[in-house]
Amino acid sequence: MANDAALRSALVWLAVVMAVVALGTHSFKKIIVTYMVGMLGIAGILLPDWDFFDRDFSRWTAPVSGEERASMAAAQRSGLSRFRIYPLRLVVYATIYGFGLYKWWMYVSR
Repeated sequence: MANDAALRSALVWLAVVMAVVALGTHSFKKIIVTYMVGMLGIAGILLPDWDFFDRDFSRWTAPVSGEERASMAAAQRSGLSRFRIYPLRLVVYATIYGFGLYKWWMYVSR
């Protein structure tokens, strides 16, 4: 990960959420579940090799070629197409993280 500021920021926000859960529920088990869900969420968003996944979904089964790496590096330097939105990836992430957040909220709020 080239920029650790996003990781540090996400960990600080996770600590804030854990403190709010601790003050609201007084349950050590719910704090641990919040930590685990938060760390899985952070790992799923910040840690993957986005050069690999920032391609069309049909290309995920093939390794990244040298030409693709060079074009991705050039695009990142120019700042163009830094955040490409692929509908299938957006639907998959929204479904997985939405379901996870729903289950976490139902567990913490009861």
